[in-house]
Amino acid sequence: MKIKLFFAVAGLLCCGMASAQQPQTADPEGYVFTDVKINPATSVKDQSRSGTCWAYSALGFLESEILRAGGEEMDLAPMWIVRNIYFEKAVKYIRLHGALNFAVGGNGGDVITAIRDYGIVPTEVYPGLNYGTDKPFFYEIDAVLKAYVEAVVKAPNKKLSTAWQDGLNGILDAYFGKMPETFTYKGKEYTPKSFAASLPIDLDNYVDLTSYTHHPFYESFILEIPDNWRWHSQYNLPLDELMQVLDYAIDNGYTAEWGADVSELGFNRTKAIGIIPEDDVESMEGTEAERWGKLTAAERQQALYSFDKPIREKKITQQMRQEAFDNFETTDDHGMQIVGYATDQTGARFYKIKNSWDVRPPYDGYYYFSRPFVEYKTMSIMINKNAIPKAIRKKLGL
Repeated sequence: MKIKLFFAVAGLLCCGMASAQQPQTADPEGYVFTDVKINPATSVKDQSRSGTCWAYSALGFLESEILRAGGEEMDLAPMWIVRNIYFEKAVKYIRLHGALNFAVGGNGGDVITAIRDYGIVPTEVYPGLNYGTDKPFFYEIDAVLKAYVEAVVKAPNKKLSTAWQDGLNGILDAYFGKMPETFTYKGKEYTPKSFAASLPIDLDNYVDLTSYTHHPFYESFILEIPDNWRWHSQYNLPLDELMQVLDYAIDNGYTAEWGADVSELGFNRTKAIGIIPEDDVESMEGTEAERWGKLTAAERQQALYSFDKPIREKKITQQMRQEAFDNFETTDDHGMQIVGYATDQTGARFYKIKNSWDVRPPYDGYYYFSRPFVEYKTMSIMINKNAIPKAIRKKLGL
């Protein structure tokens, strides 16, 4: 789930439990949102110039899980996760003779695995910015690490040296900082693993869900996307049941980590809105179809993506999702956190999403995505299995 890095910048904001909040609008003539059910979340962060959305979104999700369990608000260190996952990815890249996507992208399952294997620390203990900037800036890091593993794969000595992993750790320590064996947090000493164990969460509770027809429903499979380098499995649900899980979870106080494609024209970064406009004349009726048929291509484009008022959106089907995935129209672009839902002035449901692109207007680093957008462009969600309705859990064998 990598993002287009030049869109990212830095941030802070808190979001608490809310219902029937004051309407929010990006433009007096545009969409007006009223938050209906918003679950607790920690501050909005800034991944800045790094493709680390997957670490920020999954840790934001776990931070909400801590709050939901009655724990204290804290910021868990994304760079601790990224540093350790980069090492694991390099090892696998070498074992596969370079036949692996070696880039900074990843997914929420990587975060769960990294915490199991390495523990976790607060951001203040391990900011991971050991290279002269106050925010993540990965252009050089990514290039250096890719060059290093490619050199090792070529094996100029005809076999791997005993030093290559030490060299890799040297690079990672230089850029991210040495990993502490122990640290003190709020007057108590921890190791990274003992700190992870102290958190009021159970890593065994977290599962990934998706919805595609090229594998059987109610079974798990490895989602075939480049950033799923560790080959994590997702449980497969029909689209209507996937959305049922998401709504049930929000209504019962849970959030979700969201892997999605945000490359659609219907995602406007400035207005912080994601929609899937209806653009098929055949689906329209009467005067609407007549008016639409008279517009030029440029006029249609303007009408669809001006965001100056709510417009009709496509009805998303299972087949549409599958075709978009099969044709690379839906790709693993970005990871965010779904914290709740809202309605626009027409009553249509939008999901409120916490991003990691800094606190920015118009919604202080949050975004609103329509239900059709979420139905169409969701790659997967990570969720607490206890947030899944019992009947669906039974079908999944959970």
